[in-house]
Amino acid sequence: MASGKLSPRQKMINLMYLVFIAMLALTMSKKVLTSFGRVYEDLKASVQLTKQKNAQLLGELSAKAQEQPEKYAAKFKDAQSLDNLTNQFQSYLDKFEKDIFKMYKQDPAKPDYESLDKGYKLDEKFFKGEGLTKTGKEFLDKVNQYKKSLLEFAQKYGDNASVQRIQKRFDTEPVKLGKAAGKEDWMHYTFEDFPPVASLTNMARLESNAVNSENELLSSMFQGQLKSDVSFKNYQALVLLDKSAFFPNEHVKGKVVLGRYDQTMTFEKAVINGKEVAGEQMQNGQVMIDMPAGNPGDKDLKGFLEFKEGDSLVKLPFEYTYSVIPMPNSAVISADKMNVVYKGVDNPLSISVPGIPDNKVHVSAPGLRKIKAGKYVVNVTNYRGRTIDINVSWKLPNGQTKSDKKTFRVKNIPPPVGTISGQDGYVKLPKRNIEIGTVGAKLPDFDFDVKLVVTSFDFKVPGQPTIHVNGTHLNQRAKSALRRVRKGQTVQIFHIKAKLLGNSSYHLQKTSTVIVEITN
Repeated sequence: MASGKLSPRQKMINLMYLVFIAMLALTMSKKVLTSFGRVYEDLKASVQLTKQKNAQLLGELSAKAQEQPEKYAAKFKDAQSLDNLTNQFQSYLDKFEKDIFKMYKQDPAKPDYESLDKGYKLDEKFFKGEGLTKTGKEFLDKVNQYKKSLLEFAQKYGDNASVQRIQKRFDTEPVKLGKAAGKEDWMHYTFEDFPPVASLTNMARLESNAVNSENELLSSMFQGQLKSDVSFKNYQALVLLDKSAFFPNEHVKGKVVLGRYDQTMTFEKAVINGKEVAGEQMQNGQVMIDMPAGNPGDKDLKGFLEFKEGDSLVKLPFEYTYSVIPMPNSAVISADKMNVVYKGVDNPLSISVPGIPDNKVHVSAPGLRKIKAGKYVVNVTNYRGRTIDINVSWKLPNGQTKSDKKTFRVKNIPPPVGTISGQDGYVKLPKRNIEIGTVGAKLPDFDFDVKLVVTSFDFKVPGQPTIHVNGTHLNQRAKSALRRVRKGQTVQIFHIKAKLLGNSSYHLQKTSTVIVEITN
């Protein structure tokens, strides 16, 4: 505002400006409350979905316990105990959340999250000065008791990683605030002076952590190796051929083994297609196969293995069908990454012809180069078509030349995602993290190992002009504007200019915006 004597008109303009700024801040705050509400609803929906999965898993385990009680009954009993503990804890939190809605005269089915902005009622329920009320102590005890029970199950059925996840998810130790600020107990740090909608979200997060932890423990509870004392009659004989198709002049090579392979196994007799196998072909628990493939077509491989079990002989039959194919008339071409090729990157291809040496295979396409035997890359950065043909020709052993081709779609690299300190989309950070954070860009779920370099971006804070920044960090103008932003407001990082490292000539699509909510 200008200093000195002001005219009545100027005073009115200044007052209206202040009112406008206050209304803008109020609107932003209401949007944040609504965002919290949406997160709360998403968490509650996720909790119900995971509970359904847990119930389905328990049902399957119940059936297994009935079928094989010696193996599964004790573990299923523990699984029921774990499920009961989780249901009790989740029900306690769910009831507490409903009480909060009731406390603020809200309908849980159709809440007005923007009115859940004053947390003094919940503070009075939880806190008494620097300490906790009876309700606050009960809430903390419930979390700690459930954490203790989970850790007991994790130590029995899980691993170090699951123990660490549970300790982190339900960590109620005092929180370090900073070098000079000391520590604050978990209850005050998590719930005091927060709007009720934020506390609801934190409780829903605890529910989500609980049902997800149960799901992980139920899964690991029945994993691992199980001892089985079964008869040899329950084993299955398997035919393992070196390949599933052979040329007419080849020999069929492979082996027949038991389902649970044991090198110490010895056979009394092995018969394949009516002929007894010679003794030297039975070694190390295997029956070695070496015989002519025959003419093209489907072939049956039948027989049995005979061995001793106690005082009796056990005979295990086997049957397998393989194909004898003629010399190839087409090539096998596969993209190592996907069924398309992308501009801006080297697309790896594996190209070979079954039964044909690599030096007899010739491959051609725009932008194609050979790396090693059977391995190629194609770069279509400057290619203008929407599809590209990979042409292959080869010579058969009889000197005849064959050819084939494969068509691939040509696509641009998908739009990059903007990041700040590695986070994308809508994130929450303190001002300090934004000041020192690096603005970047990434390609999530893109199968190629490419690196992006950010050259510039625009920075926008509420009520201030957009600031253009060169490089990857805020400049002094941007930092100065950031200092004016209050807690709960958001800043935007957009118009992020990024390029491919090592291929700056390729123009990437528009990079997505990052929205950052200021936490302090």
